[in-house]
Amino acid sequence: MDTQVTNNQHTEKDDKMSKTMKKALLAMNGVMLGVGNCGGPLVQRLYFIKGGKRVWTSSWLQTTGWPFLIIPVILSFLYKKRIGKETKLFSLKPSLFLPCAVLGVLTGFDDYLAAYGVSRLPVSTSALIIATQLAFTAGFAFLLVKQKFTAFTINSIFLLSIGAVVLALHTSSDRPAHESRLKYYEGFFMTLGASALYGFILPSIELTFKKAKQPVTYSLVMEMQIVISFFATAVCTIGMLINHDFKAIPREARNFDLGEATYYVILAVSALLWQFFFLGAIGVIFCASSLLSGIIIATLLPVTESLAVLFFHEKFQAEKGLALTLSLWGFVSYFYGEFRQMKKMKRQRDVGSPA
Repeated sequence: MDTQVTNNQHTEKDDKMSKTMKKALLAMNGVMLGVGNCGGPLVQRLYFIKGGKRVWTSSWLQTTGWPFLIIPVILSFLYKKRIGKETKLFSLKPSLFLPCAVLGVLTGFDDYLAAYGVSRLPVSTSALIIATQLAFTAGFAFLLVKQKFTAFTINSIFLLSIGAVVLALHTSSDRPAHESRLKYYEGFFMTLGASALYGFILPSIELTFKKAKQPVTYSLVMEMQIVISFFATAVCTIGMLINHDFKAIPREARNFDLGEATYYVILAVSALLWQFFFLGAIGVIFCASSLLSGIIIATLLPVTESLAVLFFHEKFQAEKGLALTLSLWGFVSYFYGEFRQMKKMKRQRDVGSPA
């Protein structure tokens, strides 16, 4: 009897530690997602404003930072070996490798769509369009992983979507002076396409976790991100080769408005920030859900908006203010619903637990 009680206590302690670790990982990945989501588009836009013209190069930078992830994977391996745990440096099985490769190819095309949009649109506009990703994520999450929705979640999705529609109806007012109307609308719809495609990719990653035929650890999540980024980079590399981007980079660096050295610094920083974004996104999915990942991306909109206005002196018209207000309202609605749901579950556990 004593042994059974002791085992139960150990199980409860392990569960508690697991929940604590998952919350810590969720916070860490949320921060990485935030840094990448806000910083990535700004540095990407800076590249185009100051003389960069290679869309495939900008796409390539979004995932070419994947070698950074090899370092934490090696550290995780060495730690497990030190504590005597049987492990492999790379534990990704073929049943997970293939879906990750497919997701990587899709991510490569999504990178191109997003980069094309940023090359044509102000950051404040492209960020608002990307907020529509939440609606696509919610729809695909419902179809692929049977995501359950509360009234507050539905309200949040509706508000964020309406905000994007308001922006779409008044797009031409912030068209850059040098940009033709056709190119501007191309950027608008390319960004919308990127939003829809990534809205499909996020739930697909969650579905891959659910269908995995091996234990999914955070170390495995990093391995999956390496594979996804590798194949996305391969797609963009092919695009760069066809478009002769590698030959053009030295010439573009020499003519860059901020200087040749700054040009290469911007490329490196862009690669690092986007890797934060992608690892943060997949990490949030691992710790919570694809829907929460989409919510975080959408609700960081005010930060991106403010930074774009501050650094690039972009216009901030009334329709952007309305879209921003609706986004903040959607953010509050979602997290208020989550708070109520957690309180409800806690009450149910308290009622069900023995006195």
